[in-house]
Amino acid sequence: MNRRTLLKILGLPGLALLTGGAYVSHARGRNPYYDGPVSDHFDGVRFFNPGRPVTKGFAEFVRWQWEGGRAPWPAAFPSPFRDTPPARSEALRVTHLGHAGFLVQAGGVNLAIDPVFGERASPVAFAGPKRVNPPGVAFEDLPKLDAVLVTHNHYDHMDGPTLARLWQRDRPRMIAPLANGAIMRGYDDTMAVSEHDWGERIALGERVSVDVVPTYHWSARGVTDRRMALWASFVLSTPQGRVYHCGDTAYHTGEIFRQARAAFGPFRLALLPIGAYAPRWFMQDNHMNPEEAVRVMADLEAEQALGHHWGTFQLTNEPIEEPAQELTAALAAAGVPQERFVPLRPGQVWQA
Repeated sequence: MNRRTLLKILGLPGLALLTGGAYVSHARGRNPYYDGPVSDHFDGVRFFNPGRPVTKGFAEFVRWQWEGGRAPWPAAFPSPFRDTPPARSEALRVTHLGHAGFLVQAGGVNLAIDPVFGERASPVAFAGPKRVNPPGVAFEDLPKLDAVLVTHNHYDHMDGPTLARLWQRDRPRMIAPLANGAIMRGYDDTMAVSEHDWGERIALGERVSVDVVPTYHWSARGVTDRRMALWASFVLSTPQGRVYHCGDTAYHTGEIFRQARAAFGPFRLALLPIGAYAPRWFMQDNHMNPEEAVRVMADLEAEQALGHHWGTFQLTNEPIEEPAQELTAALAAAGVPQERFVPLRPGQVWQA
């Protein structure tokens, strides 16, 4: 099997998941991105979620690929929405850029979270998951950004060329969890990246700030760096209330979401992933499904939730529209009005 065929089969998360059992000798002894103190979630080489063992590796990945069951996706799944955002907004205005990407405008501050404008969520241009709809905002229509937040280094969240373009255009504050700066600077060595641990707060303006909080996930950019960069969720404090954004997470015990509720109070808005969850036996350790996303909304006591991480890049087995359909069913089962948790399409806008 040649390299092109292998990449087409693995795609993403296949390429990253392959790293579960493919460490080379030097990767066991050092971290190429980060040299920091040992903590309750860093052992000196790798980051981890306390109390949550790593349960999946190369053998399980091979089983998933061998079993098949990948639903066919259409080549195009265009969104009916398209946004041209204002230059600034005092109100809380949230635009879905596609997949896990958002433009958040609040208190006169513009920030993007996990912006991906590339055609593929992949390290290469010729293979890997290809987008089936364009970004919900054209790159040239993005307002000047004050900050760009990156949750973790998987290719469907950290799009290096997009980050470099935004840096070259706006010189925004580039904010990421620990050890991600070296990766981001690989796309533009002039990029200034502010790296933060769980529990840190960063002021983005007089009335807007971001807290870096834990999420149940992992990281890998290549075949030797599994869990060598930290992953995180973000809590945005705005004049209109607090916003919880998660790029990827499992539900696990739900403790981190209840801790966020205890630390920050009820949330005005939660941006929660609802896709890339099948097959469940393999994905449940790292990606939640729609029913679990509804539980997270309850744990956070979020007034409103918006669903993302579906319908743009095929990463896993489920059909393209199933996450939205399963969310509808989960909300009905929980007795939650449908309008309180909306599965967003690219370009769709929510405003407080």
